[in-house]
Amino acid sequence: MREMGGGIAVVFTAPEARRNRDSDYPYRWDSYFYYLTGFPEPEAALVLVVADDRDESILFCREKNEEREIWDGLRFGPQAAREHFGVDRALPIGSIDAEMPGLIADQPALFYALGAEAELDGRLRGWLAAVRAQARAGVGAPTRAVDVHALLDEMRLIKDAHELDVMRRAAKISAGAHVRAMRCARDGLHEHEVESELLHEFRRLGSPFPAYGSIVAAGANACILHYRENNARLRAGDLLLIDAGCELDGYASDITRTFPIASRFSGPQRALYDVVLAAQAAAIERTRPGHRFNEPHEAAVRVLAQGMIDCGLLSGSVDGAIESGSYKRFYMHRTGHWLGMDVHDCGEYREPGTRGGGDTRPWRMLEPGMVVTVEPGIYVRRADDVPAHFHDIGIRIEDDAVVTEGGCEILTGDVPKSPDEIEALVCG
Repeated sequence: MREMGGGIAVVFTAPEARRNRDSDYPYRWDSYFYYLTGFPEPEAALVLVVADDRDESILFCREKNEEREIWDGLRFGPQAAREHFGVDRALPIGSIDAEMPGLIADQPALFYALGAEAELDGRLRGWLAAVRAQARAGVGAPTRAVDVHALLDEMRLIKDAHELDVMRRAAKISAGAHVRAMRCARDGLHEHEVESELLHEFRRLGSPFPAYGSIVAAGANACILHYRENNARLRAGDLLLIDAGCELDGYASDITRTFPIASRFSGPQRALYDVVLAAQAAAIERTRPGHRFNEPHEAAVRVLAQGMIDCGLLSGSVDGAIESGSYKRFYMHRTGHWLGMDVHDCGEYREPGTRGGGDTRPWRMLEPGMVVTVEPGIYVRRADDVPAHFHDIGIRIEDDAVVTEGGCEILTGDVPKSPDEIEALVCG
């Protein structure tokens, strides 16, 4: 509200989504709405009014309904919502169309997620039309529209102590799930059976669901970055790449580990794994205040390119491989992304400011409280010009890092990633 300065903000939660016929997807609120309210129910909206004579927060939510509560579960209702969630007022969601024109009237600015949802845009147009219809009576409509997400993105980018505590707990649950999966993976199982071990541990320790679709990719499947089928059979000696993390209290975790299935690394597997591990260490070293967001990626790329040359995947010099982009054949994604309420969290990656210059804006400086993933990889698809002993090897190592005053804190360090520790775990 301080950032708004004056005006009215409207933030809706996410609608329920139909899966098929009489079945809905498990409900998950809108991240921006939940960030501001902590309110978990659908059919809700938050209105913030900042004016000379008052600052006010109003929550619109479902009314109590005994019949629907029998079928679908208890509702807070406006009275309990006001008491539990700290808003100044709580009103029935059914009254929002009648209330909003009066709240919008004479406000200088409207803060709203512009263009985010067509149905809500239509309702907003209706409210504005009702205000403009009163122009002859001296009532004015807002003359400025501001993307409320732009303000919230900046707030969400820096995590406070409470948020970091939740993310540490989410990371610990996910780490335990990865260790469980590494222990159980063996020849003859299917990828989905290993996935079930992850889901079991998430749910057992209090996470309602994964933060994203889990990737459990054996052998050549690990070379598909967003592999989803999770139905292939595991074979001893192949590598298994698991990219999975739980959500807890609205916050995501994101971990990837790659390990041999019930065996030790082969020579070629170990050679590429050591390169990826060294690249991650180089990136983590640069994940600290005073460095820009792109610097960990550039550090990882230099190590990866040198490793690719040393292993015979590329020829020439490191600088040549980077300048030409030839390394991208085996490493085609960036080394990290923001992490928070969304697994690919909100926030500018370049310095906020004047747009229109393409990629000319400087990369953003890392600051304490930012949370990033660090996830280099190498993916070698089968090809005639690639040494056969590297065929179908896909490796990624990913951890979650909080930027601190003196460096970074790795939230996901409970999952082994040194080759010796991994072999001791999977062969034990």
